[in-house]
Amino acid sequence: MTIPDGWTVELEGKPDFEMAMQRIYAWYQGEILDRVPVRFMAHNAAFNLGTEDGSRSPEEQKTRWFEVERRVTEYAQSIKGKRFYGETFPIFDPNLGPDVYAAFYGSELTFGEVTSWSHPIVNEWDDMAGLQLDMHNEYFTTVEDLMRCAIEVGQGQFLVGYTDLHPGVDCAAAWRGGERLCLDLYDNPEQARQLIAIAYADFHTIFDHFDAILKAAWLPSVCWMGIPSFGKFHVPSCDFSNMISPAHFAEYSLPKLRQEVLPISHNVYHVDGRGVARHLDQILAIPQITGIQWVQGMGTDYPIMQWVPLIQKVQAAGKGVIVDLQAHELEAFLDAVDPTGIFLWVGTEDEDEQRAIIKRLEKWGGGSS
Repeated sequence: MTIPDGWTVELEGKPDFEMAMQRIYAWYQGEILDRVPVRFMAHNAAFNLGTEDGSRSPEEQKTRWFEVERRVTEYAQSIKGKRFYGETFPIFDPNLGPDVYAAFYGSELTFGEVTSWSHPIVNEWDDMAGLQLDMHNEYFTTVEDLMRCAIEVGQGQFLVGYTDLHPGVDCAAAWRGGERLCLDLYDNPEQARQLIAIAYADFHTIFDHFDAILKAAWLPSVCWMGIPSFGKFHVPSCDFSNMISPAHFAEYSLPKLRQEVLPISHNVYHVDGRGVARHLDQILAIPQITGIQWVQGMGTDYPIMQWVPLIQKVQAAGKGVIVDLQAHELEAFLDAVDPTGIFLWVGTEDEDEQRAIIKRLEKWGGGSS
């Protein structure tokens, strides 16, 4: 793979951008170039840095999240002089929290130090009539402003992502409230289906709008997951599905999921823990799913080795799999698993350790392309 005609991506801290993208594209295609790709960042690393100490009021927090120039400038300063190894890329994330998609329709967000959350707005079923996409509301326009400011400031320094988008069932849960939606699947199935349909209806309009902003600046498609594509990259997910049965997943989530991923070049499904993993067979059966991001959870869900059978199941289905592990787990994992389809995330900021891991991976297998 070479960078497509018309694209010239040069990043100060990532001089090997083109080679890294070749490894990414080999992974998309189920192949290995010279080694498996590796990203030196743990899942949710950005959310493990702050604490909710209550020193800022919700109003102050919201103001802080909406300070476009400050956020972009702080990110630019944070990567100044930094070298990005492996398939780690400098990326500004125009993040307003996981429920921002719901906020495009009128949900109010409350902001904390490192995330935000929404409040239900569909308390009666008649409230569904008021759910209208507003591409001029403060949340939508702030995402646009963050992207455009970052594109201007970041030339030659970093990529710019689009925001985290959770259409469908997750959005419906934000509008209705998770517990109520769970009950609705039994008590009000027709209304639940209608709400979920509304939450999917504008997804491609929204996605394509933000994608067009990136493409106009000759920037690849990328989001919080940090894996670029010269086409369209998307992270389909349904975190709500950790509370429902496979039968309900098949009825309420799967049909819309198939529509969601169909026109996207590269889809990496976010499987957030063992509750979501109960639906893995249905997810793996979708041809347009390129890969799975496996998030094993905390506490007893560590260490990674207990999940080797699940990882091998994904490999056997012909899909890629992102595996988030700690540096001290690496050797045991490499001994237990075939490299085909593996994309490693290792949470270390030590550059010497990063270089050593890359050298180790070069010996693990490659050259299937």
